[in-house]
Amino acid sequence: MANNIILMCLIFTLFCSGLAVEVGPLQDFCVADSTSMVMPSGLMCKNPLQVEANDFYYGGLNIPSNKTTPIGINMTLVNVDQLPGLNTLGISMARIDYALDGINPPHIHPRATEMLVLIEGSLHVGFVTSNPQNRLISRVIRTGDVFVFPAGLIHFQRNVGNRLAIALLSLSSQNPGLINIRDAEETLPESVKFK
Repeated sequence: MANNIILMCLIFTLFCSGLAVEVGPLQDFCVADSTSMVMPSGLMCKNPLQVEANDFYYGGLNIPSNKTTPIGINMTLVNVDQLPGLNTLGISMARIDYALDGINPPHIHPRATEMLVLIEGSLHVGFVTSNPQNRLISRVIRTGDVFVFPAGLIHFQRNVGNRLAIALLSLSSQNPGLINIRDAEETLPESVKFK
């Protein structure tokens, strides 16, 4: 009988402590203070009295990146490093310009779901489901279409049109992370590489 009472008290305590968890932000905003030497999960907050409109503003996403890559894409990323007001808000975005046959090769964002809006052109997009099926889910999208890549799944985009393509991406993290599959495979020891 005493063991049952102790067990019930333990379950009640665990249940109540689970209800006490704060899942949302504790303040209206937490503008990143890039000068702070303290690095918690995210960035320290700037003094709210020093926050200004420019902390929540980024200009220039209408201009293609001037970086040239061998795979035919140029990316402009807007995350907490470029837009301090994103700190703790759980979102970031990017613009990708695709040359003819340009490809954003298979990669993973371990901490974010990605939503792509095609502004111009045609892309073959897709992702691979997890084990045991490892199924390819893909299609061609056109101007105005939206496609979602679930968090942590390998995905890609390739320009299959006869002109440049432009996409805007939204990511469900201020720091989504990026693992390029080819780059990751190259870092593995020979004994575990695919043959």
